[in-house]
Order: sequence, then C-alpha cells, then structure tokens
Amino acid sequence: MNKRNIDKIIHPIKNDFDEFNDRFRSMLNSEVKIINSVISYLLRNKGKQLRPILCLLSSKICGEVNNKSYTSASLIEMLHVATLIHDDVVDESDVRRSWPTISRIWKNKLSILIGDYIFSRALTNMVKLNSNNALSILSNTAERLSQGEILQIERAIKKEMTEEVYYVMIKDKTASLFSATCAIGAIAATSSKEKIEALKKYGEFLGMAFQIKDDLFDIIGSIDKTGKPTGFDIKKNMLTLPYIYMLSSVTPSKKKELLKKINSCIKKNEISSLRTIIEVNGGLKYAEKKMKEFSDMAIDQLSIFDDSNVKESLIEITKYNLNRTR
Repeated sequence: MNKRNIDKIIHPIKNDFDEFNDRFRSMLNSEVKIINSVISYLLRNKGKQLRPILCLLSSKICGEVNNKSYTSASLIEMLHVATLIHDDVVDESDVRRSWPTISRIWKNKLSILIGDYIFSRALTNMVKLNSNNALSILSNTAERLSQGEILQIERAIKKEMTEEVYYVMIKDKTASLFSATCAIGAIAATSSKEKIEALKKYGEFLGMAFQIKDDLFDIIGSIDKTGKPTGFDIKKNMLTLPYIYMLSSVTPSKKKELLKKINSCIKKNEISSLRTIIEVNGGLKYAEKKMKEFSDMAIDQLSIFDDSNVKESLIEITKYNLNRTR
C-alpha cells in the first residue's frame, strides 16, 4: 500500500493499529539475542500488515476493538510471518519486499527455527482468546496453510493443474488466513453468528482475489515494483490461473505448440516473451476478470452491515487489491 491508501484505510482504527504494533513487538520479544536480532530485521521490513488491519476493522465493524482484538491481530500476523519465512526457505528465495530474505542472511537452519519460534509464540498466546470457536478456526487454518502449499508442490511435480484444483489450492494456502483473520476479529467483538459468517466469507473471497493478483504479478510484475523476482511460478512448474486458462482454452495441437514456446522461453529466461504469449492467448484478461468477480463477492458479504467509515475501509481494501502494484 502507498501512504495515501494506508491513511484512508486505517483512519477508523489509527490508534488501535498503533497499539497493535506495540503489542505485537512485545509478544515476539525473547531472552535469546539472535532471535531479537532477526525479529528486529523482520519488523523493519514488515510489509503492508494487511491481515492485522483486516482483523481490527472486523472487530470495529462488529463493536469495539478490545484486548482480544489485539491478541487476534497479533496471532494472525505471527502465523503469516512464520509462513513467509518457511516459504522463502522452500522456494529458495533471496529477496522479499526488495530486502534480502532471512534465509539468505542467516541461512536455512536458523530461518526455519525462527519461523518455528514465531509459530510457537502464536500457539502460546492462543489461550488468551478464551474462545473455542476462535481456537478451532486458527488450528484449522494452520493445517490448511500447509495443505495448500503441499498441494501446489504436488501438482508442480506432476506438471498439471485444473482451474478447480487451483481454486482449492489458493483457498487453503492464502484465502484461509484472510478468512480466519476477519472471523476471529469479529468473534473478539460480537457473538452474532450472522456477522461472523459474513466477515469470514468476506475474508475468503478477498483472499482468493489477493492470490490471483499475486499470481499476475509473477507474470506482469518486475522486481523493482513488487520487491521480489518474477517468473518464479512457471520456472518451478507452478501453474497459476493465467497459464491454466490459456492452456485449457485451446485445441490439443495448439496446447502442444504453446507448451513448446513456454519451455523455450523458460530455458532462455525470456520472461517478457512468455508474458506476451499469455497475454495474446487471453490468460491475463481471464485472471483479471475472476479477480474482479471474487472482489465483488467479498463486497456483497458486507451488505448486512450499516454504512460507516469502517465498512468503507473494508470495501476500499478490495479496491486497493485490484489496483496494487506490489
């Protein structure tokens, strides 16, 4: 997010967001010096913090931000950060958000242990929520995050992915955490099943749109704008929606021809040529269309809430995702 987007979106929870950041930092504090060094590095390059923002807004639209809201937002961000650290090890990534990854600086062994430490801090603090519903959502989400990543690796090995399986995968690996974020934010402030379910669905649809946008960045983005290398997915045989649509919408002979061109581009590292192939064959437009559909579905879930600046911020997040450049 650029500063203008941030100011507009967090305006209803500005003080709450500042309080969250203070509590989040203290929750990660350790007596082990190297842990604090790595955590300090992470917090200097903390990114958009979209999930805690969503959590706090979900609490606010259902009532008031409270201690459980701060704990919920912190737990979600811990799960997210731990997942990113592990992902960078698995993906052998050197750069994230234009900065060297933890694994590049401190190597894989310590990176995995730091990810485990952050995840364990999340587990330790879960009991503070004092809600079986929230605990059930979080534990289920932790399982789905891993499940989604493993499904993607499995399909990359087999070099096959259908659109249906793609949606299952991104629902687990990305949308599940967005959904949990909004749900436990709501649970912290209300007992209304209708409101909790609406925000849970809002988060899920937003998460689906968010992942499609990230998959588009891998094709049309650049490291200068996105802060990480592009062309990674196709090089690792991780077929995303633009590729899936392109390959499924042509005849078998045309598919064979396209795969030959794609493999040639990958070998020569000609990402711009690959981008052109996908664009000409409708892959980008189709992915953008589906992203817009999921965004509209997310906004529809907010219809049960009265108009307010908090509701406007939640709507604004869906619009931000459609137009973001990183």
